Amino acid sequence: MSPKGKLKIIPLGGVEEIGKNIYVIEYADDILVVDCGSIFPKEDMLGIDLVIPDVTYLQRNRDRIRGILVTHGHEDHIGAIPYVVKQLGGVVPIYGTRLTLALIELKLKEHRAMPNVALHTVKPGSSEKIGAFDVDFIKMSHSIAGAVAMAIKCSVGTIVVTGDFKVDYTPVDGERMDFQKLAELGKRGVLALLMDSTNVERGGYTMSEKTVGETFNSFFPKAEGRIIIAMFASNVHRIQQVVDSAQHYGRKVCLTGRSMINVSTVAMQLGELRIPSDVMISIDDLDRYPDEEIVVITTGSQGEQMSGLTRMAFSEHRKLDIKPSDMVIISANPIPGNELSVSRVIDQLLRKGANVIYESLAEVHVSGHACQEELKLMHALIKPKFFIPVHGEYRMLSMHKRLAMSMGMAEDHVIIPRLGDVIEVSRNSCKVAGAVPAGAVLVDGLGIGDVGNVVLRDRRHLSQDGLMTVVVGLSKEENKLVSGPDIVTRGFVYVRENEELMVQAREVVKKCVQASLKESRTPDWGAIKGRIRDDLREFLYQKTKRSPMILPIIMEV
Repeated sequence: MSPKGKLKIIPLGGVEEIGKNIYVIEYADDILVVDCGSIFPKEDMLGIDLVIPDVTYLQRNRDRIRGILVTHGHEDHIGAIPYVVKQLGGVVPIYGTRLTLALIELKLKEHRAMPNVALHTVKPGSSEKIGAFDVDFIKMSHSIAGAVAMAIKCSVGTIVVTGDFKVDYTPVDGERMDFQKLAELGKRGVLALLMDSTNVERGGYTMSEKTVGETFNSFFPKAEGRIIIAMFASNVHRIQQVVDSAQHYGRKVCLTGRSMINVSTVAMQLGELRIPSDVMISIDDLDRYPDEEIVVITTGSQGEQMSGLTRMAFSEHRKLDIKPSDMVIISANPIPGNELSVSRVIDQLLRKGANVIYESLAEVHVSGHACQEELKLMHALIKPKFFIPVHGEYRMLSMHKRLAMSMGMAEDHVIIPRLGDVIEVSRNSCKVAGAVPAGAVLVDGLGIGDVGNVVLRDRRHLSQDGLMTVVVGLSKEENKLVSGPDIVTRGFVYVRENEELMVQAREVVKKCVQASLKESRTPDWGAIKGRIRDDLREFLYQKTKRSPMILPIIMEV
């Protein structure tokens, strides 16, 4: 239980990193969870599919959780929900706007985690009483429909969580962010503010999403053949702009890629995306229309191996191949870590003769996150007593602290959090008062959390220097070597070209085993294995300057 008169804010993700956003708001006996996202695995996380937050603290306090509140439907805010719901027993209610919940529902069904999950639809501008809290949901602008900020109120004060946002005065859907509500909260008094820090290093303002639509309109008349546009499936407003341009220039629209089709179908059902029936065509009908009348919207803006655009580029798509007359527009920025994959796809598209347009060449993408001047505007509107920068790596959080101080905030009123920090907030103070378990849980196939640092270390070792398996047969009764040693290598050296090395390696193992057997009449198999590893590792490093993983196997004969 929280100390009387104090709130707790606990970031279990989303700080010192981009992604994996999840924040715990705790007061008395009640807990709210804001967002529950995933993150792309790092390059050295070999074989890992997804990274989700460690929710040990929530598991220990599952009876106190009153709901998961979701700001919007991007993966870094909803990607972990199916896994966490299962870990919490599936009974925690989830609150979000229509599109956000529809995307969550797709994930829950895919993971078969639906039976006991209650989904509560909220509207921007509405309020909900959830446990000890009153929560206001506030319309925001972002690169996905249905984004909201949250004003979470209890008897101590109000906490505002902005979620991801930018200030867009000309949004595609015509629905501007609710400046009036934000200003009202500022007048009434906001105790603490948690705000997006993604673009804090960029000066000025983020361009309007409509800028991208204007770029599409400038390129469509120049295209001699098909237009293929890769983007995030969740960017419904951008899909709408492509559809509008296609309709204006007399082209048909084809959607391809599983996530693109799923998200667009849901968005159309909710009225967030409008594609006239005479404009939309199936991928099977492409051959019925001339190339100059076709627009294909696909996944693959991040160079993902199994995505639509990547398959087209490498002639692995079942229905589409790139033609020299194609114009390919990559309407996204590479997420940090994906740059090489994206470059690889662009190179391959160019090899096939396509005209490739990407952000370095034209304004085919704008960020969904606020730059410095927009962040200043939010600080000026909300006027929080305490500020906690979130959604950013440490340098971003640090810069956001300096920006807040330039707006008049006292240094001791700004807390740069670390994962798992328990930040206690009262009417007059804000301080770190402990820590709870937090970090990354790795998802590999069906395994959740069963791959840790030791397994990753072994995978890295195998990827760098390969594997050598040594098999020897020992007679325990006669205390002697009766077969082998046999050596099998994978990823170390090509055996046929290194026969002399293999002969020498066998001799090293043979001498090692014989020496061990002479030293004791009741030899320890484990000790022999250890000695084989040590002696062989030293020998191989002297000969090759490599250190393969060595796996000794003793067969008792």
